[in-house]
Amino acid sequence: MTTSRYHRVVLKLSGEAFADQSIGFGIDAVVVQRIAEEVTKARADLGVEIAIVVGGGNIFRGLSGATRGMDRARADYMGMLATVINALALQDALESLGQPTRVQTAITMAQVAEPYIPLRAIRHLEKGRLVIFAAGNGNPYFTTDTTAALRAAEIGAEAVLKGTHSGVDGVYSADPRLDPTAVKIEKLSHFDVLARGLQVMDSTAITFCMDNSLPIIVFDVMQPGNITKALTGEPIGTLVHPKEAS
Repeated sequence: MTTSRYHRVVLKLSGEAFADQSIGFGIDAVVVQRIAEEVTKARADLGVEIAIVVGGGNIFRGLSGATRGMDRARADYMGMLATVINALALQDALESLGQPTRVQTAITMAQVAEPYIPLRAIRHLEKGRLVIFAAGNGNPYFTTDTTAALRAAEIGAEAVLKGTHSGVDGVYSADPRLDPTAVKIEKLSHFDVLARGLQVMDSTAITFCMDNSLPIIVFDVMQPGNITKALTGEPIGTLVHPKEAS
């Protein structure tokens, strides 16, 4: 049987991936169920421990609220609450498939989820459960990309899987939706991403991954089967890796 290249990973899903594409927001139950099926299959077939960080942009994006005149910190807290809604929706889909799942939130809300405790999260993973990290890292001004990097380091994950949703299947020299001459880059270092200003994750997340030698796999999560392919090392998407010592 094909095996995973990693023992434990953090899968980063944007909130927009969950959106009903006909209206551009809300939660599309069919998409959530498909992602749940893929994650469950990868967990069962490969034995890999998977933690998930989900965004909330399909419901509310803090930065967008701030640009409309809202207080930035308050808008970000609203965005964190949106991620909890998505996390609960994904948990429901996963558990309907028989996959035990726990949601841990950086903002305490004991009636709906556990508080985020790294050692408890690790124990859940070791017992075969999936863990979904919600509410960002509990602080405004940080993205869920940065949360994914931070949580990966805290739980000892070996890679961050960054799932894209807009039809772009990796890192390109420019936005391929706007520039037909854009070229896909299959492998590059964290430093190259920062130096070239490439839009992979926000610069805080990239720097954190670089400082902690965490590889990032950028791939199209909307393409069926890609989660397993990313885990087994098939050449899909782009690998952002620590720079080798000279």
